[in-house]
Amino acid sequence: MICFHLSQTSRRTVTERTESTRQDEQPAFVLHSYPFRETSLIIETFTRNFGRIALVARGARRPRSALRGLLLAFQPLLVSWSGKSELRTLHKAEWQGGYHALRGLELVCGFYLNELLLKLLPRDDAHDRLYAVYADTVQALGQGVDHAAVLRRFEKNLLRELGYALTLDRDAASGAPIRPERRYAYIIERGPVEAGADAAGNEVKLTGRTLLDMQTDDYTNAETQQQSKALMRMLINHHLGSQTLHTRLLLRDLQQF
Repeated sequence: MICFHLSQTSRRTVTERTESTRQDEQPAFVLHSYPFRETSLIIETFTRNFGRIALVARGARRPRSALRGLLLAFQPLLVSWSGKSELRTLHKAEWQGGYHALRGLELVCGFYLNELLLKLLPRDDAHDRLYAVYADTVQALGQGVDHAAVLRRFEKNLLRELGYALTLDRDAASGAPIRPERRYAYIIERGPVEAGADAAGNEVKLTGRTLLDMQTDDYTNAETQQQSKALMRMLINHHLGSQTLHTRLLLRDLQQF
């Protein structure tokens, strides 16, 4: 009989490798969930330290499951999981409380945030700053803060975190500071140029004041609200490619987006 013995170093390496698959009490939000097999759920989560993670919650649909009623969107959680594959196993979830439940238009806006993250954010890519922005945005929606302004701020931060930060304070062609009284055309992957300079005619047209308002996240002006909405829609559509945002259709029907 041949026996194999692990050295102390080898045993430690195996133990560390096994333990590294387990993550405990990680701050997270549920972005989406759907049934899996007879009694389980698959949940897409946005975690602070690991980014977007897919978890299987075994038995979560059983009436007496400790997870039942916890895995809800827009509520801060601490989640524990294990596994190295694309689909990890959820072991525990704890509600952290403190957020108002979203209702009506607020709820649709919240699902819009989640759909953006699901379609634009790659898995296992940590964005702790974006996580903080998302948490603040959900809280602001629950407190009845102006929905359009809240969404524009989130969209701008999301694009920045993905490496597509907007140029809002200078002319992309000349490098000159944006002048509030002048008109500009925003060219995708380049930035604003003075209208008539390098514009091809199919870009979003907007005033310098709108650009500067967006730079400081000031959406109180009616023209800024309208033009910033058109700009962000164009940019997000570009990065989505062929993907459709279903929540945007709902918001458009409500004439709020």
